[in-house]
This record gives sequence, C-alpha cells and structure tokens, in this order.
Amino acid sequence: MTAVANTALVSEAPLTEAAPVIRDSRPLRLITCGSVDDGKSTLIGRLLWDTKAVKEDQAATLRRDSGSQNDLGLPDFALLLDGLQAEREQGITIDVAYRYFATDRRSFIVADTPGHEQYTRNMATGASTADLAILLVDARAGLLEQTRRHATIASLMGIKQFVLAVNKFDLVSYDKAVFDQISTEFKALALTLGVRQVTAIPMSALKGENVVYPAGAVIPWYEGPTLVETLELATLRSGQSTGFRLPVQRVSRPGESFRGYQGTVAGGAVKPGDSVAILPSGQVANVKQIVTFDLVRNAAVA
Repeated sequence: MTAVANTALVSEAPLTEAAPVIRDSRPLRLITCGSVDDGKSTLIGRLLWDTKAVKEDQAATLRRDSGSQNDLGLPDFALLLDGLQAEREQGITIDVAYRYFATDRRSFIVADTPGHEQYTRNMATGASTADLAILLVDARAGLLEQTRRHATIASLMGIKQFVLAVNKFDLVSYDKAVFDQISTEFKALALTLGVRQVTAIPMSALKGENVVYPAGAVIPWYEGPTLVETLELATLRSGQSTGFRLPVQRVSRPGESFRGYQGTVAGGAVKPGDSVAILPSGQVANVKQIVTFDLVRNAAVA
C-alpha cells in the first residue's frame, strides 16, 4: 500500500480494568523490544514453553539444537524464535518472528523483533500492528539508547500499554533498589511519550521467574502480577476508531516520476484528496494516489 501516513493515538485504559476476555475474540497482539542481548527471544521462548505451546517434536529438536544447553540444564529457548541461519550463527535476531500461544483465558500473537540498531526498521514493522509492547531491560545495564529508541517508536505507532520487563534479575541478586531505580527512570520516560500505562515486572526469562509462574520465593517483596497475568488483562485497540494511521516502512521510488510511501494501513481509512499529518513533525500533505502492486485504488482501509 502506498500513501502518506498519519499517526493517531489510542485512548488509555488501565490494565486492571479490562473486560473479561472471550477466548474466541481477536488475539492480543504484542511485541517484545529493547536493546541487543536483553533477552527478548529467550523471554518469548520461555512463554511458549511454559504455556505448552511447544509441541513434542519441536521440544526434541530444541533440545538437540541447544547442544550442551546451559548451567541450568535448560534448552536455548531463543532457538524457538531465531530460525534464520544467520541469526543462529550471530546469536542475534534479524527478522521479525511471529508466534501464537494461548492460556486458559486468552490467545496471543507475539512478535519477536531485533534489538540491533541496524534492524530498527524491522522493529517498527512489528510495532505497527501491536496492542501492547514489552520493553526488556537487562537489570545489570538499565535503560540504554536502543531501549529509549524502541519505546519512542512504539509510542509513535500508537501503543499505549507498556510492560517493563526488568530481565536477568537473578544476576543482580534480586535487588529491589535496582528494580525501583530502573522502573522509576522508565516511567519518567514513558510520561514524556504520553504513555501512562506501564506495568514493571522483575523477572528472569531464562529461569521462568515471574513470566508464567510467580517468583515469590526469590522476590518476596514483589506483589504485582506475572507477565502472563498482565497480558491476560490487557485491552485491544480499535483500528477503525482512531482515524487513519499508516506506519511508513519504505519510500518507493522506482523511477524519477514516482515517489510513494509504503506501509500497511493500521487504522481508519483514506482516499485520494485527503489531507494527512506526518508525525512527529505535524507537516500536512495531500494524498494523490493509492497504489497497490496491481491496481490504483479509490480508497484504503485497515
């Protein structure tokens, strides 16, 4: 789809006030983001493992591909997401990987996105359709530049529900002061982005602490929800009620006579002649044409 983009933000609603979820409703779409090596792929792999979304043959392959595994005797959960040969060789996520999983209360589609700065555009692609963002932070390093960048992109894509996953918490001896400092700093950042709905959770994705199962034995001072409990209470955002929204993924210029902006319409509708605003600059432009791979369209909808 080729058009000019307008980004509209959704209304806010506390996670704890979500209506009861019907299992056959639209799955909650979520994205994991953050800097390199913060544990995004491992977190999703652990989610899939603990929610029984990994079939027996997949589990056997995972154990085989994990080689010597790790000090805990656990398989490399990241291999459930990093399917490209280059990803496995380099130990990083390059492309967006989508996976489905479900609990007794709800179903989910999760996008594992790259943390490396070089592949930030792929993270933006995953964020364009997400209802909620999980921002991972290595408890030892705190907020990094790429963490801030991903949070900004997610907010520009209209995401208003954030989970701050303070990961690898076992490596800082479950220190409450570390968690308080990181969560306070991130919530201040979120406010500057217009995001007020932040749930901070201390966790260890590798050990599965506070992911699906609570970690009260090692983090007795934390009385909040697990990650899965938070996701089960999250709300869906409406694509039609927020106005036209098109995250630009590519500038297309096949020749000197044509320049278009490509992306998937994430909300609302647009037609030739409409005025749209480009955020964050606020510059206004008029839509001349809407072009797909085979036709010139009269309109485009989410």
